[in-house]
Order: sequence, then C-alpha cells, then structure tokens
Amino acid sequence: MIALALLLIQASQAPVLAFPEPGVDDTAAYQGYQTRFYRDSRGNTVQIYLEPRGGRVVNLWADAADESLGLTVRDSRGTPVRLQWGADNATVRDSGEVRRLEYQLAAQAPAVAVGWFLLGSMRVERDFQYAGAHLRPYAAAPYYVAEESLLVANLSRLPIAERRRQLELLHTSSVTGLVTRLQPTIASSCTRSACVARIARPSLDGRNHLTLELRADPRQTAMQVTGRTVALRSRGGAPVRFTVAISTDGAALTPLMRDLIFDRSFLEFVTAAVDSGAPAARRLEREVRSFELLSSEEKLMAGLPNFATYFGRDMLMTALMMRPVWRPSMSEHVIAGVLRKLSPRGDVSHEEALGGQAIRENAAEYNALMATQPLSADRVARARDLLAHLQRTRENYHMLDDEFQLPILEARYLADATVPAERKRAFLLESEGGGPSRLVLMLRELVLVAEETRPYAADPRPLNLIAFVKRDSTHWRSASWRDSDAGYANGRFAMDINAIWAPRALEAIGAIFTALPALGIGREALDSLAGRAGTGALRGYARDSTRLRRAIATWHGARRHFSVALAREELERRARARIAALPAADRAYWGRVLSRRVGLSDSLRFLALALDSAGIPIPIVNTDPATELFLDASAGRPAQLDVLDAVLRPYPIGLFVDGLGPLVANDAYSARRVWATFASDAYHGPRVVWGREVNLLLLALADIAGGAIHSRDPSSPSPRASLHRILDAVRASGLEHNELWSYRIEDGRLRPTRYGTSSDVQLWSSTDLAVQFMLSRLPPP
Repeated sequence: MIALALLLIQASQAPVLAFPEPGVDDTAAYQGYQTRFYRDSRGNTVQIYLEPRGGRVVNLWADAADESLGLTVRDSRGTPVRLQWGADNATVRDSGEVRRLEYQLAAQAPAVAVGWFLLGSMRVERDFQYAGAHLRPYAAAPYYVAEESLLVANLSRLPIAERRRQLELLHTSSVTGLVTRLQPTIASSCTRSACVARIARPSLDGRNHLTLELRADPRQTAMQVTGRTVALRSRGGAPVRFTVAISTDGAALTPLMRDLIFDRSFLEFVTAAVDSGAPAARRLEREVRSFELLSSEEKLMAGLPNFATYFGRDMLMTALMMRPVWRPSMSEHVIAGVLRKLSPRGDVSHEEALGGQAIRENAAEYNALMATQPLSADRVARARDLLAHLQRTRENYHMLDDEFQLPILEARYLADATVPAERKRAFLLESEGGGPSRLVLMLRELVLVAEETRPYAADPRPLNLIAFVKRDSTHWRSASWRDSDAGYANGRFAMDINAIWAPRALEAIGAIFTALPALGIGREALDSLAGRAGTGALRGYARDSTRLRRAIATWHGARRHFSVALAREELERRARARIAALPAADRAYWGRVLSRRVGLSDSLRFLALALDSAGIPIPIVNTDPATELFLDASAGRPAQLDVLDAVLRPYPIGLFVDGLGPLVANDAYSARRVWATFASDAYHGPRVVWGREVNLLLLALADIAGGAIHSRDPSSPSPRASLHRILDAVRASGLEHNELWSYRIEDGRLRPTRYGTSSDVQLWSSTDLAVQFMLSRLPPP
C-alpha cells in the first residue's frame, strides 16, 4: 500500500503498463495497436488505447461506473490517422469529487478532424464499435443510445402533471433539458496560450458528468469547431500535436495491491526472479501489475478494456486456478462477492450492469412499462421507481456454468487446512449487507444445483441433461463460457456443464456437508437450513449421503453421451473437405500440413462440444476437457490424460498448431452450417487460442508432472513432455499473455496475430502467474 500512496501524491505519472512493449512483445502481432494504463488520483485504473484501423481513441475509466470517453481521428480525406503518444507521462489530479487525467498525442498528419465523440458507459462504446458505427462518415446521423431516446419520447407524451413529477426524478425541469443529455455538447475557446474544445455529457439522470477536452497551442496549431467535429491544423505543416484531458465525478473503487492478493511464498518467488535479472522477470512483474489493475475491495474485474465489471464465472474460475499463489482472503473475497449477488432462487450473477449501462437497461424496463396504454397506477409507480434509481445496478443471470463452479470453490475453501476453523465459521455466519448469512446464501445456491441435476440423476437420458434455454424459435442460447452466438454450434446440452461441472458440483455438496460439522454447524442445523431453503433434493442429500453418492456416480456417467470416435479414413476425408472450403491462402497452407499425414496414424476419440436438441453429439473437437484435467489434478485425483490426444494432434486433425498453441475448437468433423457459423463469428472458433484454456492445461500438467498424481492410463502422453510442447508453442506466438490470439496466413507462412477484441489485461489469463509458480516448483526430470 506504501507504493500506491507514493504514486497518488505525484502530479506526473508514468504508465503502470504499456502494450506492446519492445523486447517483450511481438510488436508486429499488434498491427499498430497501442495501449497504456495509468492510475487516477484514487488509484483507479485508466486505460487509453489507440486503434489504428478505425482511428479510434478510447479512454476507459475502470471505476465503479465502468466509464469511457471515445473519439475518432481522421485526416482531411476522411482516412483514419495513426496516432503516437506525445509524451511518456500523464498528469493526474483531482478537485473534490472530480478526478482528472491528461496526456498528449501526436497525429501522423498535418491536419486532422476529430469526431464521433462518445461519452458514457464502456458497454456502449463496445457496442458502438461492434456495430462499426465509428467507421461511418462524420456527416452521418448522430449516434444515440436507443433506450435513452425512447425513454425521453415516452416521458414527453405523459400528462403534464405526471411528466413534471418524472422530470423532477431525473433532476431537470423540462423535456428539452433532458434531450440535451442524449448527445455530448461541444464548446470551444481560444486564448493566446491555449485553444480548448470541451466535450461534455451528463448522465441521463443528471447525477454524473464526463468531460473530454482537446487542447492545442494556438501558436503551433489552429483549432476550429464545426458541428460535431473539431478540426486541428498544424501551422507549420508538421504533425499535429494535442493534449487530451478527461474528467469524471463518478464513484471510485478501492484498489487492492499485491501484498493483499498474493501469499508470501509467491511474492518471494517474484522478488527473487526480479532480483536475478532473469529474462522472464519483466513478464512476471508485468502480470502482477496486470492483476493489481483488475483488483479492488469491491470486485475483481474480468478484463480491460471491454469487461471492466464483475463477471461471476471469470472470478470463480480465476479463484480456482490461483489458489496456489493467493492469500486465503482472496477466496473469501470471491465467494462473498458472488453470494452477495445471488438471485432470490440462488442463480449466480454472470455480469453486472453499472453506470451508463444500468441506465440503458433500466430505461429499457421503463419503456416496456410505458408501452401499453392506458397506464395503470401500478405501472406508473414502478416507472417512477426506475427513474428515481436509474443507475441501480442490474444483474444478468443468463449463464449456467457458474452455478456449478461456486460449490467447488466453496468446498475447496472449507477444506483448506491453512485457514483456521474459527475463521471459516465466522466467514460463513457473517451476513451480507444486513441480510441472510453467507451460510444461508450458500445453501440457497446448493438447492438450485441439486434441483438442476435431479432429473438426470433420477433418469439418466440425454434429454434430462442440463439444457440451454431457447434464444429464439430455432436457436439455443450459449450459456456457458463459450458464450458467443457460435460458441456451442447451436447445441442444447453443453459438454462442459454436464460431463465436467455438474458431477463435481455434486461432489462439492458432499464435501461441504462433511466440512460443516467440524465448524460447529451440526447435522440438525444443516438439515433445518436445507429444509428452509428447499424441501427437495438437497434436503434428501443432507439426510442420506448414499443418495448423494448415487447421484454423483450417475452424473459421472454423462460423459458417454458426448463420446465421439472417428476412424483414420474418416478423419482424413472430413479434414480434406474442411480444408477445401477455406480461402485460398489457408487452403494451401493447411493442405501442406495435412499432406505430411501427421496425426493420421490412428483413430481419434474425443468429447463432443455439445449435444443438439435431439441429444445427438455435435462432433467438434474442443479444449473443454482441459477443465476436467485441471479440476481432477488440482484435487489430487488420478488424471484422465487420454483427453490430451485430441489437444496434441496437429490441426486440421486435432487442435495443435506449432508456434501458436492449441486451437479452442476444430469444426472439421461437423456439418457445413457449423463451418459458416464459425467463419462469421470466430471468437470461440477454429482460428483462435484462448489463454484460459492454455493455463488450465499447463496447471493440470504441472500438478501431474510434479509426481503426486498419476495418470489413469499408463499409455497416455508424458505429462512433462506435453506440458513443454504446449508451453513452447504458446511462447513462440509472442501473445501467450493475451486473453486470446489468432493467426493469419501470409506469404505461405502462419503468423500469430492479436485478436481484434481481445482484452489487453484479462483476469483468467493472468492465471499464468500460478502457472509460472507451479513450473518453478517442478522437480528435475
């Protein structure tokens, strides 16, 4: 904490992190993209990134409102301009509740036009870019947040008395005043020493304010505001230089630094590495800083820049993977944070909506209430409540996998011998915000797990597995970690939830039931609490451990529904068909790889990514068995290393790509419609490697190679050899610390490439810290 205190008293601040870093990163893989991270006067993370293809500059304020201030820079022809940092340091200060940061940029052009100013939620900025709106001409129609505009329209049609009352809740006296909040305003002024264009926007409820200033020296640069753009022209024909200053009065988070995150043995490992001057020391220190940037007393953020909020799954997975290097208090931090956000029936929150995104979602609910006329008194009252609390945090409960992850983390925390029983008991019995105790909340969630798994435990047929819900009449919502539309190839039953998480969540229930009596929470109290939470399966398991063991055994048998086996001839036939459908450069490259016939020596067995609506396997090879390998290895169980065969077979037969790593999926054996789906949405498809999956594999193999755990099959690949093969490939990519990375085929060669929407700092990618620590503890071969 001393280091942070020293940081905050300085007005000028060097970046905490910057990517790409020459000598550490492959700068070519970033294709001109640059980003820097600073801390504001309250220690909150501010990320600035320069995206060259669209000329977009985004300032993310990773605070309690997940704010952003974006702009686009183009030359006189309307072409995106490449920008460079104008100075190394940023200036940080505050005034009352307002925090401010300013920095300098240099444009590689003598004249630029700056436009498409977007101030509000980072979620809105993300959607703005996903839609390609930042690429439209400056003269195009202004960009509005649709939900906010519709709210203003609906409110304006109310009878005068009700309209006035609702306007008061939004801290304005007129609809006109409300309309002005829908777009940023631009004002400019010039003195002898500075020209300033000030872009400002209050939140729709008028409670918070964001401002962005462009400043230039009038002796060197001319400035002119025209409509929604700011023109800057160098007087001497040199590249335009200008200052960007951003400010917010949004609520701040309370940062956590490394001494409160990591245990002593890991911090000593980092210190020794840095002191030694080893080549890997810089990467290690950089990853520790990355983790600090994501950590606060309130939450662990999922990733920067796009996911600077709570994500239940990301926190839970990270907590499971970081246990070798974390202080026990961090497991408590995650468990408490997840329990605090449970739904009334026990669902784990996947993601929170804050600030401008909360306004957007609450506005959508308001608009739905106003859609039917005439308005009832009840609907009017609910509408008023929404306007009075327009920034009330909203939770998204759409995902399913996190429900089954929470019990496993809880069970491992309760089994941790380094945490005294008294501390565990106090933690469980403490209430959340004056509400129920954590123990009651934990049991509420376990009731949900027991009920979700009960149909298959009673009748183990594929259609009784845990299913995704319908997204529309023909598509199932992807509700596990591959949560893009294409992620599960429109499968209904995900393999990871049913074959991996569900049986181990039931095992965790048994472990929790065993641990609680040792904390002075007896069977009678447990039975009473379980009965209050629900009278079904969980209460039966609390009373009869034999019933729970039968359910666990039944669920472990769910793997059989996902099993796929393909003969060598079938592998080659389907792989050749898939290659033939690729673009010419890719087709030539992968055709040469397949012609070497590596990976075709035997048949291939793997677990399908999902089952379709009829319970039939969708034969996509995938990395999800890495989760199973990790969970079993980290629990000290014999590991099923045969799942490595598909991971280590070269693509296009398996998943492995030299110099890149294991692809997250291979759709060669699936239907052509699946190929088209992944071609249009590559996020979880056969062109990307995910850091999360790599780290799960490496952590599992490090545990197994350490010698304490044995393979179930002596003929399986060598754990140590497999570990180093994967490690060598991902290190060769130069992108192994990214959230995910891809490739392009250029001049007949495969070149690793940063994935366009990848997070620069990502929570579960930072679990590489645990990987490095585990590798350092491996005994000599």
